[in-house]
Amino acid sequence: MSTPSPASFSDPLRPGLGSSRPLAIARWLEFVAGFVVLIVLVGGITRLTESGLSITEWNVATGILPPLTEAQWAAEFAKYRATPEYRLEAAATGMTIADFKFIFFWEWFHRLLARLVGLAYAVPLAWFWIKGAIPAGFKPRLLALLALGGLQGLFGWLMVQSGLVGDMTDVSHFRLSLHLLTALLLLAALVWTARDMRCLAAEPGARPAPLTRGSAFVALILFVQLLLGAWVAGLNAGHAAYDWPLMNGRLVPEIDLARGFAWTLTHDPFLLHFLHRWWAWVVVGTLIWLARRVRRTDRTASIALHSAFGLMLVLGIATVLSEVSLWVAAAHQLAGALLVAASAAAMHADGMARQAALADRS
Repeated sequence: MSTPSPASFSDPLRPGLGSSRPLAIARWLEFVAGFVVLIVLVGGITRLTESGLSITEWNVATGILPPLTEAQWAAEFAKYRATPEYRLEAAATGMTIADFKFIFFWEWFHRLLARLVGLAYAVPLAWFWIKGAIPAGFKPRLLALLALGGLQGLFGWLMVQSGLVGDMTDVSHFRLSLHLLTALLLLAALVWTARDMRCLAAEPGARPAPLTRGSAFVALILFVQLLLGAWVAGLNAGHAAYDWPLMNGRLVPEIDLARGFAWTLTHDPFLLHFLHRWWAWVVVGTLIWLARRVRRTDRTASIALHSAFGLMLVLGIATVLSEVSLWVAAAHQLAGALLVAASAAAMHADGMARQAALADRS
């Protein structure tokens, strides 16, 4: 008789005996992924409310609590009044301490969620590790996800720092895109790993899903759109036009190339807005292809992907027509995170189908 593989042992009452717990790990990773989606949403609100520069320091421990006395609030407000954003923009609006408390809340809440998601990942990881519940071969990947989360937090602070120097009244849109795209990469990796764990729970000998060439191509197309979206957000380019499908009454906006093509491509709000709204249709085309490709093997992933890009598209148009309404634009960013999660699930299904097809041929 053959000996069962270690992954087939799963005694929930005695997890300390080296038994792997792929299903429990999958549920944990899905919970963390949901947390990341929430952080992306709050991060979008933080950006839309111009709250990101309201906290000028990064205090890992003491920053957990917001100011509790009027003296503490006054001290924080004084720090903010020294920033270029306040001196060159906010001062002219007559910002009050109440106004400052509003923007401070969103940045503080965003940072609090970042701390909580770090704990929600690190503590269970340590527990699963100590109990020997992590399936063979997955420890390096889970550690890499932990490192990626820490790196994303570092990029967030570097982003904030970019708006506190010189005459900058906003953070660097390059650093903003790095911060956001790292979060979305982390989300995709969490979803992918959770699905690998669920496959392992259903079939102890299952191997991790590969990324197919087709899925890699779709990922590249989607990456370009997400990058454009991050630059549009960082440059406030959503305000470049409030009509659709035209832009200020024109199909193609006037583009000033006086500073060179490279600078225009990465800085001009009209061009970036134009590219973001029309590249979306290229993304939709590739996602339809992917959704149809996995429809037979994973209908749920196919439906989720169709729903996600449909919602994303509708909310993108609504964001323009609403003149970048706070909650519509925030919902658009939320839909973007959900689209990344749905895409990762569909790409994983595509990899599993490809793997099964190769196994059948051998």
